[in-house]
Amino acid sequence: MEVKNTSILKNDPTKKKVEYKNFPMVPRVVFGNGSFDQLGTILMAKRKNSEAPFIFLVDDVFEGKELPYRIPTMFNDRIVFISADEEPKTNQVDALVQKIRDDFSEIPSGIVGIGGGTIMDLAKAVSIMMNNEGSSYEYQGWDLVKKPSIYHVGIPTISGTGAEVSRTTVLLGPERKLGINSDYTTFDQVVLDPDLTKGVSKEQWFYTGMDCFIHCVESLNGTYLNAFSQSYGEKAYELCKEVFLDGLGETESRDKLMMASWHGGMSIAYSQVGVAHAMSYGLSYLLGVKHGIGNCLVFQYLEEFYPEGVALFKIMQEKHQIELPKGICANLSEEEFETMISVAMGMEPLWENALGKEWRKTITPAKLKSIYEKI
Repeated sequence: MEVKNTSILKNDPTKKKVEYKNFPMVPRVVFGNGSFDQLGTILMAKRKNSEAPFIFLVDDVFEGKELPYRIPTMFNDRIVFISADEEPKTNQVDALVQKIRDDFSEIPSGIVGIGGGTIMDLAKAVSIMMNNEGSSYEYQGWDLVKKPSIYHVGIPTISGTGAEVSRTTVLLGPERKLGINSDYTTFDQVVLDPDLTKGVSKEQWFYTGMDCFIHCVESLNGTYLNAFSQSYGEKAYELCKEVFLDGLGETESRDKLMMASWHGGMSIAYSQVGVAHAMSYGLSYLLGVKHGIGNCLVFQYLEEFYPEGVALFKIMQEKHQIELPKGICANLSEEEFETMISVAMGMEPLWENALGKEWRKTITPAKLKSIYEKI
C-alpha cells in the first residue's frame, strides 16, 4: 500500500516538547481507627533478618505513655525518642545515621517515623542517608539523591503537615532551610490511624491544621495550578472548613482532618506552596519558629495576596480563640532581617507559583521586611 503523506509520523523540530513531572506516590496506605495495631504484620513482611533492625523514631511526647508499648519491636529493634520542640536539622540527621551505623552491623530493615511533621521528616531523611554518602545538607534541593532510600514508614500523630504523603523532607541546614526533594523521599508505607491524634492541644491542633489550610490556599491560587492539584486542593479546603467551622464531633473531626492533611499534601505534589511558606522558612531558619505557627504568623498579614483565605483564617482563629504571639521580630537587627529575607527570597519556585515568573517586580527586600516587622 502506498503511503502518500508520512509527515504526520515525523517529529516537528519547531514544536517544543513538554515534559511532565513523573512524581512518586505512597504505594501503600492503611486508614482507620486502631489501624496502628496492624504495624507488626506490615513490618514482618519487610524484615530482612534478625540482625537488621527496624529503627522507630518516636516523638518524645509519648515517652512513658501507652503508645511505645504498642510498637511491635522484635530482636534488636530500637525505639529512639526525639524532641519535636525544634525543626529537624541536617546535623541531627547525620548524627542519627552515624549512630545507627556504629551500633548495628547491618543496614536496618527500615525506619519508622511516629509523630508529627518533624519526626516524619527525620525518618525520611535518615532513610535516604542510610544509602547515600556525605552529609544530608549536600542533598538539600531538587533531585540530588542518587541512591534509593531504605524502606521507611510514616505514622502521623497529628494532622495537617502533609509530610506523610510528600516527596520532600524539610531540614534546617548550615546555610538554609530547604527540603530534600526527591523521588526517594516518599514513604513506602503510611499508617493513618486517627486515634493517634487524640490528646493534641487545641493550639497545636489549630497551627498544624492551618498548615494544611494554607497549603490549599497557596496551591489553589498559584500559577502552577492544574486539574490534578485543584482536585486535591479543593477537597482538602472543604474538609478544613468542615473541621474548623462546622462544629463536628471529635471522632469525625479527627477522621476528616487526617484526610485533609493527605489531600493537602497531594495538592502540592503537582503544584507548589507560596508566600506564607516562603516567609515562614525565614522565621524558622533565624528564630527557630516551628512550621505551623510560622505559617500562621505570616499568613495573617497576607491579605494582598490571598484576601479570601486570610479572611477565612481569621474567622477560624476567632472561633477557636487562638491568640497568636506578638513581637516575634520586634528586636531584630538589620542583619537579622537581611538573613530572614535572604532565606525567604531563595525559595524561587514558591514565589513563581505565587506570583509568576516576574515575581521580583512585586517582591523586594523592603516588601518582605515590612511584613516581617508586623510579626
